[in-house]
Amino acid sequence: MKIVQSKTVCIAALLAVPLASGAAPVRLHPKNPHYFLLNGKAVVLITSGEHYGAVLNANFDFRRYLAALQSDGLNYTRMFGGSYLEVPSKSFGILRNTLAPSGGAYVAPWARSDQPGYAGGGNKFDLDRWNPAYFQRFHDFLSEAARRGVVVEITLFSSQYDPAQWNICALNPANNVNRTNAIDWKKLHTLENGNMLRYQERYVRKLVHEANAFDNVIFEIQNEPWSDRPVRVSVVNPYLQPQVREKYPNSVEVADRLSTDWQARVAEWIASEEAPLPNKHLIAQNYCNFLAPVRQLVPGVSIVNFHYAYPDAVLLNYGLRKAIAYDETGFLGRDDEVYRRQAWNFMLSGGSTFDNLDYSFSVGHEDGTDTAPNGPGGGSPALRRQLRVLSEFLRNLPLLDMQPDMRTVTHAAGAYARLLSDPGREYALYLDGDGPVDLTLNLPAGDYSGAWVNTKTGAIEAPENFQHRGGEKVFHTPEFRNGIALRLKNQKP
Repeated sequence: MKIVQSKTVCIAALLAVPLASGAAPVRLHPKNPHYFLLNGKAVVLITSGEHYGAVLNANFDFRRYLAALQSDGLNYTRMFGGSYLEVPSKSFGILRNTLAPSGGAYVAPWARSDQPGYAGGGNKFDLDRWNPAYFQRFHDFLSEAARRGVVVEITLFSSQYDPAQWNICALNPANNVNRTNAIDWKKLHTLENGNMLRYQERYVRKLVHEANAFDNVIFEIQNEPWSDRPVRVSVVNPYLQPQVREKYPNSVEVADRLSTDWQARVAEWIASEEAPLPNKHLIAQNYCNFLAPVRQLVPGVSIVNFHYAYPDAVLLNYGLRKAIAYDETGFLGRDDEVYRRQAWNFMLSGGSTFDNLDYSFSVGHEDGTDTAPNGPGGGSPALRRQLRVLSEFLRNLPLLDMQPDMRTVTHAAGAYARLLSDPGREYALYLDGDGPVDLTLNLPAGDYSGAWVNTKTGAIEAPENFQHRGGEKVFHTPEFRNGIALRLKNQKP
């Protein structure tokens, strides 16, 4: 499909090309596809970021936001492309929601028409015309993110969840002048959505085309597709009473066939649009909440996204040889320790990505200092400092040689152990719980050096230097609360 671009958008694209320097886009590392390769380095993606409205919310200063992420040592953010937004002060109980622009601040990919009547305020949209102001922000955001070492997941679509969001969606026939078909909103992201499919394709191809020059981009097909089109496949705790066992947050649901067929079509649009272009970007599929063994992925997908994930989501799907991502958490209250523990458990199980919804980022507080109650989760400068400890811990490991290890830990008395290892050479362990505890590892002979690390501060709690003849080795950990980490290296393997 031919993409029609205005002169303003083309000029904006030319101004946003500091990344077109021959660097390949972020991709799965060929040596270990559970991690990423970017700028010649193996990377994991860790963040505590704003609620996905950085581009579509004109009131949000994304430069200040990205500077905060860089300062906090974080390297990932999600952004919603503009096909979905939320209702100010209402959706999901979020009071100051960056994904719910207020006062006419919604910057959509589509231009406004000359007809009043958009449910969110102002004129209706013309889906046949692009909005140059949006693509200026889009290019500027991706460019600034790249300059600060931040990878951006561009989420193209999202479930609508309920009529409140559908009522302000630009694709809703009440909100545009293009006579999109009146449909059941739960069919919006299926191939049975009438003429909306044409506009969806045009939108996907436009965003993909405009992002092609950037090496710091990942495309996600749809956020939480199971929410509008659920199929229950299992439950987390089968021992609950029937009236709660098969309901959220215990039910594990995936998207139905109508949804996955449509997702496959979107992946085809991405691939075909990029086929003649210089760069090819990774595609992510948001599979389910919690955990599940993946039955089948959409063709072309390289990243499997889970939300509110258990570490077992990695272990169940490690054999896919794809990046397994914890792509959203943030509905468990304001306690930083909850999210820090989730991050260590998931990443030390072999995960590629951890992303917390950080409600301390809001309009006027783009530096992440809005610590008043603001929805179902938390986020804070303190949490971001704690996640930096995890990021630096992982960055200092030979990750490409490491994988989840369920053999070396013989017993962790009173704690849950997560271990990555290059057997006989390097070990990185996380103990979740409180200590001290006695930890037994079955190690080959060698001269070992290492240290216990405070996961909250990064401080060294105690060194571990010893000669070992081989077999079981009992460690008496330092005292700790809500987790501690250990790194060991065999100097003479």
